[in-house]
Amino acid sequence: MQVGDLAKQSGASIRSLHYYEQMGVLQARRQPNGYREYDEQAIERVRWIRKLLGLGLSLEDIRLLAPCFERNEAGEPLCSAAVAKYQRKLAEIDEQMRELQELRERIQRYLKTASPQEKEMYL
Repeated sequence: MQVGDLAKQSGASIRSLHYYEQMGVLQARRQPNGYREYDEQAIERVRWIRKLLGLGLSLEDIRLLAPCFERNEAGEPLCSAAVAKYQRKLAEIDEQMRELQELRERIQRYLKTASPQEKEMYL
């Protein structure tokens, strides 16, 4: 299938598909006319890439962990590198949540001490 068809079926933009290929997480064959040609598995691969991006992994992470995820799709457990990456991502998220909670509390304290005019200015 050509890139436009893959874009429609996977929900990704053509530009994203070209970028995924450039980053080494998606492969295409070149036809004699230079057009990219993708196999049917490319649809699921792009959906998988987008899902992992949605989980906060980078394309570099995905490229490095691809062999682990491919084994997992075959029903095998995630490799230790993938598990470690997910654990680090969870730790990052926990830290971001802690920082946001602290910011929220500081803003609440400020609003409690602000004058009525200041409060109105921020609402």
